[in-house]
Amino acid sequence: MSETIYLDHAATTGVHPSVLDAMLPYLGPEYGNPSSTHHLGRAARQAVQDSRERVARVLGCQSSEVIFTSCGTESINLAIKGLAKAQGGTGHLITSAIEHHAALHTAEQLGHEGFDVTVLPVSSDGIVDPDDVRNALRGDTRLISVMYANNEIGTIQPLAEIARIGREAGVSVFSDCVQAAGSLPLDVNLLGVDSLALSGHKFHAPKGIGILYLRAGTQLVPQMQGGSQENGLRAGTENVPYIVGVSVALERAQANRLSYNEHCSRLRDLLLEELCRQLPETHINGHRQLRLANNAHFSFRGVEAQGILMGLDMRGICASSGSACVSASLEPSHVLTAIGVPPEYVYGSIRMSLGESTTEQHVRRVLEVLPPLVTRLQALSPLADLQ
Repeated sequence: MSETIYLDHAATTGVHPSVLDAMLPYLGPEYGNPSSTHHLGRAARQAVQDSRERVARVLGCQSSEVIFTSCGTESINLAIKGLAKAQGGTGHLITSAIEHHAALHTAEQLGHEGFDVTVLPVSSDGIVDPDDVRNALRGDTRLISVMYANNEIGTIQPLAEIARIGREAGVSVFSDCVQAAGSLPLDVNLLGVDSLALSGHKFHAPKGIGILYLRAGTQLVPQMQGGSQENGLRAGTENVPYIVGVSVALERAQANRLSYNEHCSRLRDLLLEELCRQLPETHINGHRQLRLANNAHFSFRGVEAQGILMGLDMRGICASSGSACVSASLEPSHVLTAIGVPPEYVYGSIRMSLGESTTEQHVRRVLEVLPPLVTRLQALSPLADLQ
């Protein structure tokens, strides 16, 4: 196999060497429990506090507003459940049709518990209309949950405007910002959100560490009982090395954000423009301008993504499907359904997400391999005549 070309950075990223270096002491000699009073415990506690302050500087918030969790999914669950239940009883939630399943399934669970859930539609580009948010508000609305940028198609939402609508109505606003770190501004005062979630492995920290921002004064019901860690909002001994790692990674990602976006957008545009030139029927998914710089999401007519991904993998190219399906008998991605991707295209959806290690040579290699692969598979596919 030739050199591996990794174009799945939206799924996960490798741990950056500087992040690993920062973590190593706490995987070895500095192994104390932050709750212990001896010198090893104090050193661990200081490392957690330093990390909390590092994250707070990136988010433009107080260190006391930063909560460390095990992952983005936990942060999302803690926020949605904890904010929705903070006033006691049940009420109303607003979310969108293209949220990550961590958010949609959590909202669905609250629906089973007696909450009313409004799932807003999106445009064909994947944009939530702020007027739809405003019109969905009710007297008992507890929470608005809208992601910052979509994990599949990369569309960026008008989050600050949505947050303003929530603030004017006195309704808490939470945002899944898992895909945004390193690509979009995260200053919570500019965004106006009451809470947001991040996941370390999306920006070169390890898997297994997440961040939840919670604005001071915002009430939240803990979802895990035990100790008093994280201001009593998330019980469990702190994962000190990973907390150190995620703080260093977030600081690094945001410091490099502008150059990262310039690098990725240039290569993404090259990929999409040349792909459409070679395969004119290529269907680009998501907003063409309001999208993450590293996200290229496209569909091919009458072919299954699984075959394309297998063919790419055999040539050393790692990508992912924009569809949950593995065959025509299964349902396509809820995101693609929500934006109305035509049925003859929906099963052949591919996401290529670039990163700082992606080069122009990598993109040109993809452009050598992908178009003839798609053409060959289309000729063989039983979906070729699907209309």
